[in-house]
Amino acid sequence: MDLQTAIQETQCALNLVLNNKFSEALDLLKPWWRDSMYHALGYSSILVMQATMTFEHRDIQTAMATIKEAIILSKGWDSRKSLCCVCVFAEEMHAEICYAECLLQKATLTFVQDENMISFIKGGIKIRTSYQIYKILRLLEFIGFSGNRGFGLSQLREGASSHSLRSILCALTLLFYHTYVSLILGTGEGNLVEAEALLEPYQHKYPKGSIILFYSARIATLRGNFEKARARYEECISSQQEWKQIHHLCYWELMWTHSYQQEWQQAYRYADLLCKESRWSKAIYVYQKAAILSMMSEEEVKKTGENIVELFRSVEGLKQRLAGKSIPTEKFAVRKSRRYKAANLIPLVIPALEMMYVWNGFTIVGKRADSTEALLVTIEAAEEQLRNDPNPSEFHPDDSCLVQMLKGLCLKHLGRLLQAELCFTQVLSSESRIRYDHYLIPFTLYELGLLYKQQGDFAKATTYIENAKTNYKDYSMESRLHFRIHAALNSLKGSPVGTP
Repeated sequence: MDLQTAIQETQCALNLVLNNKFSEALDLLKPWWRDSMYHALGYSSILVMQATMTFEHRDIQTAMATIKEAIILSKGWDSRKSLCCVCVFAEEMHAEICYAECLLQKATLTFVQDENMISFIKGGIKIRTSYQIYKILRLLEFIGFSGNRGFGLSQLREGASSHSLRSILCALTLLFYHTYVSLILGTGEGNLVEAEALLEPYQHKYPKGSIILFYSARIATLRGNFEKARARYEECISSQQEWKQIHHLCYWELMWTHSYQQEWQQAYRYADLLCKESRWSKAIYVYQKAAILSMMSEEEVKKTGENIVELFRSVEGLKQRLAGKSIPTEKFAVRKSRRYKAANLIPLVIPALEMMYVWNGFTIVGKRADSTEALLVTIEAAEEQLRNDPNPSEFHPDDSCLVQMLKGLCLKHLGRLLQAELCFTQVLSSESRIRYDHYLIPFTLYELGLLYKQQGDFAKATTYIENAKTNYKDYSMESRLHFRIHAALNSLKGSPVGTP
């Protein structure tokens, strides 16, 4: 098959994906994927997309095996020595680009398997390899620790504005960056104006496309328009039945939009669906369901037929390993759930709100003063209960510090900065009393640093954030905080605010 036909067929396959015709797209590419570099690139791209939605070991391994073959195929056209000559064949240039993009996919899957620094470095090495092959791939460095993020984003924007095979891939990469990467691994302020502008033409072209509907819903969530977001997620679910993984992504987001507004019965419904249908992380789903049930009244829990204690106790047995590594958030859930294995168990305090913080949800809730005020009421009720506890347990200092940190976050988003500062400093002053939740201190230092940044005291902000980075280790979700710290320190040096 000639090069131009291969590119056209791959473009056609991408259009099929965006129109929810996933099997047709794979069927179009499959006959040629072992012989045509673009068919191989398109085929592996769809499998990688599927793997990043399921996080299932089988899907990741299938995608990884396909990528490896695509890399070998692309290298078949590899004549790097000829790149120094004036006469460069078009196919050799395309092969270099496909080869580099396959390496990027491999790097992405390496990181997907395990959200820790080692995987990030391994993935980064692969990205650097592709970068050295072809200069245009400097755009990929925006996710790295030493790369030129601004240049990378500008190259992605240029690619997204073109009318080529890669324009939609560039647009989707930018959308993912602004709606997920900047939130979970950054300080939480993605460029939603740009995200909406990127999405608009595709909303007209693929009005029922599930991927497009999903990003539309996600943007609405990040703007604090939870009602609109829920309607879009429901529309996304009904738009196709082939890739159930997209349904599961919607269930996850719907669970959170209801949680942000403390609509716990509705949130429970989606957590329960995830437990029953998705195989990504049973440990996280069950923990999340138990945490949500913990926020409900005894009468409401009774109606569900669930046993909160047994759910928490089952979490540890559900932990999985991907490529020999544990998922960091799973490890956190397992550690927290062990409190329920004691004979005289001490229930967790507002566990659903703690998990909300783990996923940087307070940044989202902070867009809505009404929801933030309501969360503050719940947190202050927990604070009062701890204060009046006649027999404080060994977990009391940890629980009190958690409550103070979450209270400080609510106060910060409500603009009550001095009160927020008092909450954060109260946590730090209790450091020696914390026995289990050691993550609270570095995370609180980070949050206090962001507070000082908001007040304009950049020197003080840098001091506190550097303290969190330098003086603490071996605590829960350490890698996640280090990504956020990197983003915060970059913003303090004049980089765009809120991006990792």
